[in-house]
Amino acid sequence: MPTLVIGAGIVGSAAAWDLTRRGHEVTVADADASAAARVAREHGARSVTLDVVNAETLATTLDGHDIVVSAIPYRFGETVAAAALSAGTHYLDFGGNPTVVSAQRELHDAAVAAGVMIVPDCGLAPGLANVLAEDLIASASDAPIDSIQIRVGALPREPTGVLGYQLAFSPAGLINEYAEPCELIEQGEYATVDPLGRFEDVSWDGWGPLEAFSTAGGTSSMAMLHVGRVKTLEYKTLRYPGHGVIFAALLAMGLFDEDPRTFASRSVAPRTVLLDALERTLPRGAPDVVLIRVWRDQDGERRTLQIVDTAQDGFTALARTTAFPATALADLIKRGAVDRPGVSTMNEAVRGDELLPELASVGIELERS
Repeated sequence: MPTLVIGAGIVGSAAAWDLTRRGHEVTVADADASAAARVAREHGARSVTLDVVNAETLATTLDGHDIVVSAIPYRFGETVAAAALSAGTHYLDFGGNPTVVSAQRELHDAAVAAGVMIVPDCGLAPGLANVLAEDLIASASDAPIDSIQIRVGALPREPTGVLGYQLAFSPAGLINEYAEPCELIEQGEYATVDPLGRFEDVSWDGWGPLEAFSTAGGTSSMAMLHVGRVKTLEYKTLRYPGHGVIFAALLAMGLFDEDPRTFASRSVAPRTVLLDALERTLPRGAPDVVLIRVWRDQDGERRTLQIVDTAQDGFTALARTTAFPATALADLIKRGAVDRPGVSTMNEAVRGDELLPELASVGIELERS
């Protein structure tokens, strides 16, 4: 049966390419018919027009597909996951919002009964970085683990613009990471901290200097899963120095607020204005790099896993490292190599020894030290 990719943006396009490369018959769906047709034409797929808020059209589109990879904004995650379950279709998305993932978990018992896998948080972080972190936990000794640390950045290869950053995906997704509470384990207990804080300087040969700071969503389900096993578990985003403090100031001034304010007799949310400004002014298109570093401290020893990825095959590093973990998992599910029905985030659904060999085929290579 065909595999459905919803969303014809940069991540959806990369997903369609890799699934086709892996031998899937692919359908690309998007509300923009011309975008869906273009991506389908580029990658040897078929296309359909789909508005996911239309329940009848969504159900009809899902029918006849055994797997769907959803590359549309996180706010649609609950709706599309529920529709996929009703259609008996495995579902994967790129997640990043704990509230949406929590709502998707309500589908767990029904997914088990239907033999369907619903897997949110299947991108870069949350996603691949968490699978690496789970591997470090699984391979540890029985002694308490002192620390699991995750650092991830998707950056232009050189600082660009006033923010040292370029628009690589939806600015709404960026602000979501910068606005929500950040889940972690601290002193052995589950906790949350405010975003855009806990700054640190990061050295990385060939890149930087860099800074890291707390952002939301990057720990996925790990902070809940590993209380009692790990004393400290934390995720931070990598950026060029100065980026984080600018956004921290915007947050402090209320420009992330979603509640409308009245200006000159017009009602508008400050976040709407900020998103428009980011969309209009942030640079685009410069060569990028994705940096992933995950490490475990235990009994005075450190083990580190690291990935450095750059553009290949016409896709940015961010598109590759976001799309290809999900498409690799979709292929494993399709082949029956992974069969774990229910709702689980990527780090719960697949082991590193299952996923990482699949990524080697697209040039995403792991360094161990």
